[in-house]
Amino acid sequence: MNHFCFKSFLLELFDFLPGSARLPYAAMGKALSVLGYLAMVGGLLGLIFSRRLLSPSPLVLAPQVAALSLMLWARFTFGRRSFHAAANPTEGGLVTTGPYRFIRHPIYTAVCLFVLPAVVAHWSVLSVVCGMLVLGAAFLRIFLEEKMLVVRYPEYRQYAARTPRMLPLIF
Repeated sequence: MNHFCFKSFLLELFDFLPGSARLPYAAMGKALSVLGYLAMVGGLLGLIFSRRLLSPSPLVLAPQVAALSLMLWARFTFGRRSFHAAANPTEGGLVTTGPYRFIRHPIYTAVCLFVLPAVVAHWSVLSVVCGMLVLGAAFLRIFLEEKMLVVRYPEYRQYAARTPRMLPLIF
């Protein structure tokens, strides 16, 4: 049984190029993270312009308000560090307080939790495609960032061992 190995996938992605033309893993990871960012934005814009992101239903609004609250809490906890379209571990040490104490990726979790109720409420091929684009891109960026975080902050391995990625006790 073959197991999917993300690192092998990334390295094989540019394997067709001659050795000197291959992108270094870090540059390739950053390029893929920008692509993931653009895919997330594209999925969100698709939901916005098709009027499928928001709903008057409290069953949609309640989790979206919770997701927005989680995102703001995570952003304030993260501090004055800048945001980059490319996955870049920032200066200032590993953040393990606030929502980062419970999950490693609260901002991506918030984005996914904001989009999922909208997709379910406005069930259509377009909303599912946009939602899958956002979720897939978020997972891509999570795995890329984690590879970079381990290199930048060796203590990230211990933090990752005790803290779930997105959902406590699940993932």
